[in-house]
Amino acid sequence: MIDLQTSKKIINDALITLNEELDDDEKIIIGENTVLFGLEAEIDSLSLVSLVVDIETVINCEHDYDIALTDDRAMTRDKSPFDNVNALAEYITELTGEN
Repeated sequence: MIDLQTSKKIINDALITLNEELDDDEKIIIGENTVLFGLEAEIDSLSLVSLVVDIETVINCEHDYDIALTDDRAMTRDKSPFDNVNALAEYITELTGEN
C-alpha cells in the first residue's frame, strides 16, 4: 500500500512538473486543497489528463501498482477523488491498499 504522505508527494511532484510546463501567468499554487476538477479547478481538463497519466506512471513504475484513477468507480463516487489533492491522495492510498 502507498501511504497518504507518499501519495501526496507523488501528486505534488506531478503538479510541480505541470507547473514547469505552464506559462508564468498560468502557474498554480500547490497544496492539499488545490482543486483539480470542476468549476473552481486550478487546472484545465487537458492538464488534468496529463497529471493523471503522470501519477499513474509513477505509481506503476516506481511502486509496482497497476491502477486506473479514472475508472467507473472513481466517477460514480459521492465525493470525487479529483476534488482536491488531499482527496486524490486518499483515493490512491485506498486503491493501492486493495491490491
